Amino acid sequence: MEPAKNCITTASTWKKKKGKSWFRRINDWLHLWLGLVSGIIIVIVSVTGCIYVFEKEITAATQPYQFVPPQKQPYLLPSQLKTIALKTAFGDKANDPDNKLYGIEYGDSGKAAIVAYIDKENGYTMIYLNPYTGEVLKQKVLNQDFFRIILMGHYYLWLPPAIGQPVVAWSILIFVIILISGLVMWWPKRWNKATKDASFKIKWKANFKRVNYDLHNVLGFYVLLLALIIALTGLVWGFEWFANGTYRITSGGKALAAFEVPVSDTTIAATAPPTDNVDRLWLQVQQEYKNEPQASIQLGFPDKPADPIEVYYNPEVGTYYKRELRYFDRHTLKELKGGGVYGQKYATASTADKIYRMNYDIHVGAILGLPGKILAFFASFICGSLPITGFYIWWGKKRKKKKKAVVPVRAVPVNTEVTPVQWH
Repeated sequence: MEPAKNCITTASTWKKKKGKSWFRRINDWLHLWLGLVSGIIIVIVSVTGCIYVFEKEITAATQPYQFVPPQKQPYLLPSQLKTIALKTAFGDKANDPDNKLYGIEYGDSGKAAIVAYIDKENGYTMIYLNPYTGEVLKQKVLNQDFFRIILMGHYYLWLPPAIGQPVVAWSILIFVIILISGLVMWWPKRWNKATKDASFKIKWKANFKRVNYDLHNVLGFYVLLLALIIALTGLVWGFEWFANGTYRITSGGKALAAFEVPVSDTTIAATAPPTDNVDRLWLQVQQEYKNEPQASIQLGFPDKPADPIEVYYNPEVGTYYKRELRYFDRHTLKELKGGGVYGQKYATASTADKIYRMNYDIHVGAILGLPGKILAFFASFICGSLPITGFYIWWGKKRKKKKKAVVPVRAVPVNTEVTPVQWH
């Protein structure tokens, strides 16, 4: 009966020593195992995210073909640049009806024009052109671009999208739970000088284990709010139900408008070739936005008879929340309704629409300009470090328990004979 009594005493002592409620035990268990399960994915998504934050600034410094000397003359028409781009992309087969270009983007007076198409071997490819002269500056295969590769890791872990996207989305949702459970674990039972120092300060002069613990515990608290913002804005793309739910909350119960692409009226006879209509529309919108010199304007080349001409307009460099999507009948140039929350001017959009449109710029910190991007960079970097420091804490405790484990010794009964064979 003595061993049983010792077991009861040990269990009772353990309960008193731990002093944790069932809620805390479940919370701590979830924090540990959810972190172990999703840790490597969180590291990849966080590190690729903090690299991508400064994509615009880095490519501006390393890709000079994006820029041209400003000139006091009008840009070439879309049809003129299209002819040059078709020949560049497809050579002698430029007039083959199967070879198509998606559209053209004009930037400010110092930016190159961009024409996009699908290359049969390399995939999505962009041709950079001098908008004043038509000179071909660069052909860039997007799948070979460094930041495109980084982005594919961020979105899909470099897996097929049908597999990688759900894995990333669920891992980010798990990360939100980990952040909340981490706050519960971080919260001190008593607020005194010792607990405040342990919760808010890193003891850099302590041993490595303590510094690692502080990096996880203290930095995890400081980054909590930013990490939640980054994670929740990421979930807007991860789950349709999350995007619709957050929109209903911000709109007071209204549903998110469906993204619709209108169709051109094919019963009306075209009075001019479609490309000429793109030229006419370009001249029209250029006059409309002439007082906004930094604006970028994209025009889509319609393919099928029912396809509209798409105009994508962004008045600012570096952010996207003010962008507008407009559609025009390819035959009559009549403006058509479409584009969901982006099918209207930002100034006239509802509060819920504005918040939804800000989602990307909030996610990358661009909503606050360069300071916001710096914050997003460090927040993402710290988020990527948390699974690593957390794993080391768990591994250190596991090794410590193994060292402290006592190997039980089998007692030999007093009256039992022990033969020499048993000793050997």
